[in-house]
Amino acid sequence: KIIILFFTIQSSLFAQINPCEYAVNVVDSLGTLKETKSCLVQEKVFGNTALLIFLSLISDNNVPLLNLQIIQKSSDFIAPKCIDKNSKIYFQLSNGKIYTFLNSKDNQCDNLLYNENEKLNNRILDANFLFRNDDFEAIKKYPIIMMRIRFASETIDYILPKQLISEKVSGGIFSPEKFFIDNFSCIEN
Repeated sequence: KIIILFFTIQSSLFAQINPCEYAVNVVDSLGTLKETKSCLVQEKVFGNTALLIFLSLISDNNVPLLNLQIIQKSSDFIAPKCIDKNSKIYFQLSNGKIYTFLNSKDNQCDNLLYNENEKLNNRILDANFLFRNDDFEAIKKYPIIMMRIRFASETIDYILPKQLISEKVSGGIFSPEKFFIDNFSCIEN
């Protein structure tokens, strides 16, 4: 009975460890580049319009970056989203601490692409943000409860759910609140 208990405890401990999954993991003469798989943190689908927001973490020669990708789809006109030098992303954690990320480039707007097969306008914004804080202990321990994105012309708040079952990403089940908890250790080394 003790052996069965031992193996049960061991298997449950190892099951809780979340191995890192990378979209990019390259080491060459220029250095090291790692990017975690994207996590869908927000999805709004209404009629023929969809908004999807993805986050991933990047380590570019040990410099941590936050990648933001916003995809908008609609058969109607979609107003562009732009970021400028003053754009920021704020994350409020469940312990009340706020982390601020700064836009790494100057002005940038989303690209408009027309999908002929689906007859949809698609706008895609892909931008990197710099970490402002160097104390990452709280971001590795506490869930995110809110994300605020300061665009060039507006600021939008998003409440992040514990679990997100996507309508648009096939087989997509995500944990937006635990984005940093699950992924930050993957770019630390």
